[in-house]
Amino acid sequence: MKITWLGHSGFRIEIAEQVLLVDPWLAGNPVLPDNQHDTAIAGATHILLTHGHGDHASSALNIAKTAGIPILCIHELATMWGGKDGVETLGFNKGGTLHLGDVAVTIVNACHSSSVDFSGDQPRASGSEAGFMIAGEGHVIYVSGDTDIMADMDWMGDYHKPDIGILSCGGRYTMDMDRAAYATKRYFNFKTVIPCHYKTFPLLAQSAQPLVDALPGVDVKTPEVMETVTF
Repeated sequence: MKITWLGHSGFRIEIAEQVLLVDPWLAGNPVLPDNQHDTAIAGATHILLTHGHGDHASSALNIAKTAGIPILCIHELATMWGGKDGVETLGFNKGGTLHLGDVAVTIVNACHSSSVDFSGDQPRASGSEAGFMIAGEGHVIYVSGDTDIMADMDWMGDYHKPDIGILSCGGRYTMDMDRAAYATKRYFNFKTVIPCHYKTFPLLAQSAQPLVDALPGVDVKTPEVMETVTF
């Protein structure tokens, strides 16, 4: 299994013969070089969106149309985009699971907001924000999506037992490093944590060192953009 950071909250996850693009923000992403876009999406089989904000979803329709692959997302966003430019969407809601070959993707709760706000119009509500539990190859990956700490993390950690956490923790719009460390210690038993939603803009945390320092018993990976972590 391979996880490649695409900058901000974007990831390429190669798992059980599937290539999942999670929140793949390409155009306008200041930390992902233009000459790396094709490499980032090569061979992709599915797009997973945690919510509709532009720094997560604004490239999804173009990627889906170009690559001929479906978008998996919350029901309302799937309904909004389904069939647009021939794009296929697979909508589901919290507690629902989609099986992609030998990979199971379950949509879970997050605490944030969600709107489509990158078309030049006023923001339009696009359903609810979410996270994912992605199970395959003997691993369960928790993609937190944009969120604060939630009491739901208690049962989510106990029920799904994720061993890998991809956590938004740059502060201002999501948990910061201290809150992500607290949530990890209280609710989860991660072997590996990968921080995201940081370093993209000056408003966000520029270093994950506080998270590393706060989790001495966890392997906190801090890859550079387009660097791959192999499991």
